[in-house]
This record gives sequence, structure tokens and C-alpha cells, in this order.
Amino acid sequence: MNQPLVSVLMTVYNREEFISQAIDSVIKSTYQNWELILVDDGSTDSSLNIIRNFEAQDCRIKVYQNETNLGDYPNRNQAAAYAKGKYLKYVDADDMIYPYGMEQLVYYMEQFPEAGYGLCSLEQDLNKLYPFMLSPEETYNRHYFEHIEVFHKAPLSSIIRKDIFEAVGGFANVRHFGDSDLWHRLSQKYPVVLMPHGIVWYRKSDGQEASIRRKNALNRSKTIQSAFKHTVSDNSPLSKEKQDIMRSKFLKLEASAILFGYRKVGWKKGEEMRKFTGMNYFEIIKYKML
Repeated sequence: MNQPLVSVLMTVYNREEFISQAIDSVIKSTYQNWELILVDDGSTDSSLNIIRNFEAQDCRIKVYQNETNLGDYPNRNQAAAYAKGKYLKYVDADDMIYPYGMEQLVYYMEQFPEAGYGLCSLEQDLNKLYPFMLSPEETYNRHYFEHIEVFHKAPLSSIIRKDIFEAVGGFANVRHFGDSDLWHRLSQKYPVVLMPHGIVWYRKSDGQEASIRRKNALNRSKTIQSAFKHTVSDNSPLSKEKQDIMRSKFLKLEASAILFGYRKVGWKKGEEMRKFTGMNYFEIIKYKML
């Protein structure tokens, strides 16, 4: 099998409790042609000291420290800027990759050289055996018309060709849904390889971005708006007919999200969501009734 260099990217912010386990999981990989880039975003705990100790023990490990706190997705872009590999593989500082995980990811991607990126941790497909590749149109159809999730995967689930990541401009600086935004943009132009579970391991905790996102009702509207922008546009791989169908679905989703905000978190938050979407009260009722 071809052994291309994989740039493993780990952004770090106050993860002293878990960071050693995350780094160890990379070191123990059966696939060994990797570099590990760690970018500390101004940790106030012992995270920086921990990762410096690992750097001193393995020349493949490189540690960088930001002068100012960049935040989640800008720091992911910063880590990618240091990368030299053919592939980018995010492993978050509180997660892990299985020993054979990197080997599988590279093996799958190398079978489909025209693909721009791959996503793993997907549920069993009843009709196809993983891995398989989807064209841009097939990807959007699968997510929005076959209702089989593609775009709602965290960076840990991805492997991305570095040249393709750079071609689309990397992650947008949009907190909480930058991953979904990137998968939409990548899939407008490039095929994706879908892969099974059992490659990476997620940790769930209250301090994670995903946990924070779920607690903020406005994030629901922002995520819908982002998906709307990419799915109903000149760059969308969907036909005009299907875009029209999705326009109505997104408007209904927005109306439902706003009403959820009014009911669950109060009038003020509901109004914040309504103003963000630009919908008036008549439109909310209209699209909710569709």
C-alpha cells in the first residue's frame, strides 16, 4: 500500500486531563508515516507542558503556541497551515484514534484518488458495503432526500486531502457548525468517500463545542441558515427542481426552530432567532403550516 504522509492535527485548549491519551493513540498507530501537529490556543492549565514533553521524545511531534486565542475553527485552520502531509487528520485533544484507524483511513482514500475527503463513523448502510464514493449530487441527495446523514459529522470523523482543504479555504470562522459548513462546501465540488464505524473514538463532556451548541437555541437557526445557503445556490449540485423543494423544507425548519425558541427559551430568544432569519410573523405561521 502507498504510504503517504498524514498530518495529524490536534488543537489544544485546557485539555490536561485527556491530552496524553489522545497523543498516545496516535503514537500507537499501526500506520507510522505521520506527523503530529499540536497547536495550543492559550491554555491556562498544564496542557502546554504535557505536549512539550511529548515533542521532546518524538521528532514527528511538533508543538506550536498561538500568541492570542484564535478559537476552535480558526485554530484548526492554523494547525493545517503547518501541515506537510497529503492528508489532514484531525484528532481532538479529548478524543482518540484506534491503532488501526489511520491505516484504514489512508487505505480507503487511496482507493478513490478523485475524492476530496472522507467521513467515517457512519451507521451501517443496508444497501452498500463501505467504503464507497459519492459524487457531489449523490452526496446532497443522500443527506437531504434519502435522509441518510452525511454532513453532521465532527472533524474527528474526517480525513481530507490537504490540497482540497486549501482549495476551498478551510473552515469558515463560524462557531459550532464550521464542520457541517465545510462538508457542504467540499461536497459542492468533490466526491466523498464514506467509511464505517470503529476508526475513531469520541469522548462526550459538557465543555465540548457540541455540548455548548445544543444548549443555545440560536445555533439551530444558524445551522439551518448555513445549510440553506449551500444547498439552495448556484454552487449546489442539486437540480433546480430539488433546490425548490429544499427551499420550502428549510423555511419550514426555520419556522419550527423559531417557534421552539419562543416556547422553550422565551420570547427574547425567539425574537433573536426570528430577526436572525429575517422572517416575519406571517411567514413563520405560513411555513410552519406547510
